[in-house]
Amino acid sequence: QVQLVQFGGGSVETGGSLRISCAASRNTSRYYMAWFRQAPGKEREGVAARDNFGGTTYYADSVKGRFAISQDNAKNTVYLQMNSLKPEDTAMYYCASRSGTTWYPLSQDSYHYWGQGTQVTVSS
Repeated sequence: QVQLVQFGGGSVETGGSLRISCAASRNTSRYYMAWFRQAPGKEREGVAARDNFGGTTYYADSVKGRFAISQDNAKNTVYLQMNSLKPEDTAMYYCASRSGTTWYPLSQDSYHYWGQGTQVTVSS
């Protein structure tokens, strides 16, 4: 079992930056960690993922070059740095984790544990 607690989020203007974080209740150095988002009326989509064991990262095309996922193993915390934010990035953001590997790191079906969600709002 892993409990995930999210921090950060809020409101920002277009072009601004935000960082959200997610603290795990146990060591996740061999876990996949990921960020998903869900806008009203839309399906949850994978934004970024990281294989903490190998260090490989994965990004949705819509955020490549703007978002960065990182991990602090000493704090069991994963971060999502979001730059050049756009109104279409407005959503509830969720962190997720799983033990073991997966062929589909940006699929919500791959993850066992979820954070409580945090709202990110980008105004135009």
